[in-house]
Parts: sequence; structure tokens; C-alpha cells
Amino acid sequence: MKKPIISKYKINSLSTHRWSPRAFSERTVEREKLRRILAAARWAPSAFNEQPWRFIIGIKGDESYDKVLETLVEWNQKWASHAPVLILNVAKKTFSLNGKPNATFKYDLGQAVAHMSIEAMNQGVYSHQMSGFSPEKASKLFQLTEDYEPVSVTAFGYYGDPNLLPKDMYTSEIAKRSRKSSDEMFFTGNFGENTTLFKK
Repeated sequence: MKKPIISKYKINSLSTHRWSPRAFSERTVEREKLRRILAAARWAPSAFNEQPWRFIIGIKGDESYDKVLETLVEWNQKWASHAPVLILNVAKKTFSLNGKPNATFKYDLGQAVAHMSIEAMNQGVYSHQMSGFSPEKASKLFQLTEDYEPVSVTAFGYYGDPNLLPKDMYTSEIAKRSRKSSDEMFFTGNFGENTTLFKK
């Protein structure tokens, strides 16, 4: 299934076709493709080039995969258990240089994960990011130190059969994509003052 965005502004095809499915095939993601996806995260931008992101990679059949899956809420486990790759996204909370708090550690991790999701599309692989997991359980299972915070989990894989999803998930899977209007997102001057950039 393809769900390209509908926009009067032309953007790159990878962003156009990127979306977050729940119907994953159990087909293995080739290791070379996975290496390329991870390389995209490695080269993402970050404050002071701190690169606070860390990734725990679970490939179906190994112990890490089972532990990442265990951290997910039950609703996410139902569909994510079919994805061949689950990655726990972790970020370092302080700067390595001086130990001071890094105010943008989650933001920088988010950029790295976004780069992965775009490169995944470049490799013909889909991704779905999740906040529905237990950071506490993840920290315990993977023995994270206090300076590292688990922030999210991402499933990677090839698209599967949406008909195998539970009914509520299937409805969401086939629904048209939508976004808030430009007027709700972009401002000029004070917050809430619509920009004229999108006006003719």
C-alpha cells in the first residue's frame, strides 16, 4: 500500500511517500540496507556535534529484539511483533565535554531517527516510531546508566498484509493521510499570527 501526501507544493519523493504503517511483513531486512539506515542516523546534525543518540538494535530471533518488544505497551506489541527489526532509541542527557545538561538531547535524537526513517524509504523499507513503551522497563532490561534515557522505539521492515491487522488498526491503516492546515502551524510576528507566505 502506498499513501503519498497530497500537497500543492512539490517536495522530495522520499518524504512524499514516507508514512508509518502497522502492517509489517516478517521478511528479513537485508543487513546492508540496515547498515545504510543506521549510517544516516550517524551523520545527523546535533548541538555542538555531541551526537547524543544511541541505538539498541533488535533483529527478530535475537535476545535484544525480545527485550525491546517486551518494553512495548500491549497494543503496540500486537502489530510490532511482526516487524523484523525493533530499535530502542536512547539519548545521552549531558554533554560529554563538561557534564552539563544538554537541553536538546531529545531533539537531536529525533533528528537522527528522522534521518533513519527517510533513508529507510530510500532503501524500500518502512518505519514506525512509537512512544508507547516503558522507559523504566527498557532502562532495567538493558542496564542503562542514569545519564542515558530511552525515548522511543522504531519498527523497521517491509510492508505486509493490512488484512491481518485487528479491525481498529486496519481502519487506521487504510485511512487517508491528513495534516493540520498551514495557518495552524506557521506564523509571522507574534505567535498565532498567520504568515502571508502561503497566501497568493
